[in-house]
Amino acid sequence: MEPSSQYIIAIGILAIAYYIRGISGYGSGLLAIPSLALFMPLEQVVPFIAVLDFLAALTHGLHYRKLVNWRELLVLIPIAIMGMGIGLMVFSLTDTESLKPGLGIFIILYAIYSLLHIPQSSATRIWSVPLVTTGGIVDTLFGTGGPFYVIYLRFRKMDKTRFVATIAMTFMIATGIRVSGYGMAGFYPQELLEMILLAIPIMILFLYLGVRTHHHLSSRQFSYILSALLIIAGISLLVKY
Repeated sequence: MEPSSQYIIAIGILAIAYYIRGISGYGSGLLAIPSLALFMPLEQVVPFIAVLDFLAALTHGLHYRKLVNWRELLVLIPIAIMGMGIGLMVFSLTDTESLKPGLGIFIILYAIYSLLHIPQSSATRIWSVPLVTTGGIVDTLFGTGGPFYVIYLRFRKMDKTRFVATIAMTFMIATGIRVSGYGMAGFYPQELLEMILLAIPIMILFLYLGVRTHHHLSSRQFSYILSALLIIAGISLLVKY
């Protein structure tokens, strides 16, 4: 594929991913990372999207800071950091191309899980250890660990407002930690930083458009659209590999 064609496709992927994030508050990494990984190395894609996701989460997290359930967050973040440390070690030592089938399978399984609309029961904080540790590992390897944080916090049966505020702050802190880890490990060469600067205006524009239009789409409709896109992205990743 010609470089010019890759740029056009990448812009389209970022536009769709951050439009979806503007509508729902999540989903950008789930969609953008497997799609961009079709023609970019995973060790570039994951740190690249991490910076954009952190900037997208920053405003959201700060806006809801007064409503955050800090007791849950103080349990979640240290465990997530432990998982991120494990993931960063694997990310630094492993051929990232060999991780792409795992990413494709995870994306497809999560899309199917989203479509099933499984009712959430309550659970004790002991579930934070397997779920949040796994989220930290998957977050660092693939930039898509957010679903594990969401599942755990849904288990804790918070009201809708507190849940939204807490998950927004979780994404902001967790993504900020990941970006710092990638930076210390040397995953931000000048070429990638230049790509990030070019991508920021696209992210801001389509995030804003998504926020403006989210009232016109029901949560069920959004779930179907996102799941369909994720399944396509996951299958494409497996076929290409």
